[in-house]
Amino acid sequence: MKTNEVCISELSMDLLERMAGALKILAHPCRLKLIEVLQREGDLPVHTIMERLQMPQATISQHLNQMRRGGLVQAVRKGKEVWYEIADPSALTILDCIRRKQGGQ
Repeated sequence: MKTNEVCISELSMDLLERMAGALKILAHPCRLKLIEVLQREGDLPVHTIMERLQMPQATISQHLNQMRRGGLVQAVRKGKEVWYEIADPSALTILDCIRRKQGGQ
């Protein structure tokens, strides 16, 4: 058996299904950038995310809502503001894989 086959065979179907779902949700550059910003800066309110990404509120909210429905981020109300944080570490795993690949080129 080849080394790659051993690694693949050790992954459970449950894990692969979760990661495939996360990949589907993160298959947009804006969503990947959102995860990167949340990883780097921690929990943030929507207006701060808008400033960091220089994107309109409607665009940011649409992407955050998709990621929230998929369980990758969660919204926490703090007073009148809604703050977002990473809820599923698989989003970070995917982002780290992209970083490693970039460094290997």
